[in-house]
Amino acid sequence: MFEYEMQELRLADLLREAETARLVRQVRKARRAARRSAKDTGEGRVSHDSTRYGRAA
Repeated sequence: MFEYEMQELRLADLLREAETARLVRQVRKARRAARRSAKDTGEGRVSHDSTRYGRAA
């Protein structure tokens, strides 16, 4: 019976560790997405229209 209880405790510990790791990944992903979206919002994007001007000789 003791081994079974130890196994149950180990399983609970592993589940907690896995949940923590998932949470860390989600937070990192959200921070990365926030940085990427905030990078271009400072002054706004300038559209690049290469066909606006004709080619020089």
